[in-house]
Amino acid sequence: MTILGVDPGTRKVGFAVVDAEGQPRDLGISPIADFGARVRLLLEQWTIAVIAVGTGTNARTLGGELAGLGVPVTYVDERETTLRARSLYFADHPPRGWRRLIPLGMQLPPRPIDDYAAVLIARRYLADEGNRGNGV
Repeated sequence: MTILGVDPGTRKVGFAVVDAEGQPRDLGISPIADFGARVRLLLEQWTIAVIAVGTGTNARTLGGELAGLGVPVTYVDERETTLRARSLYFADHPPRGWRRLIPLGMQLPPRPIDDYAAVLIARRYLADEGNRGNGV
């Protein structure tokens, strides 16, 4: 099962194609105006079973647009994803030089991390589905 995680915003959208094990296969951040075209390309490249949209800013509007693409759309609670996305970013890109001496909690990534938030949204969907399958 391949999931498209989406972190919606008002100007940009983070996205991540995540496999059944929760590993990201494709990440990116797109201007909201270009996101529909980007999703169509992703649907051509990947066999996506579900689009998991975070419940934050602009979620219902964007989810409604995605619903017309023929792939099931579900909404996922995105509480704390920004904070956790920062940790995930620094795990993938550890600070170098003098920055490695500063605690990570005091640092900000040098770029937007909406794509990492989208990874976490997709992983949360997978975890929720796993819990449902186990009768939890």
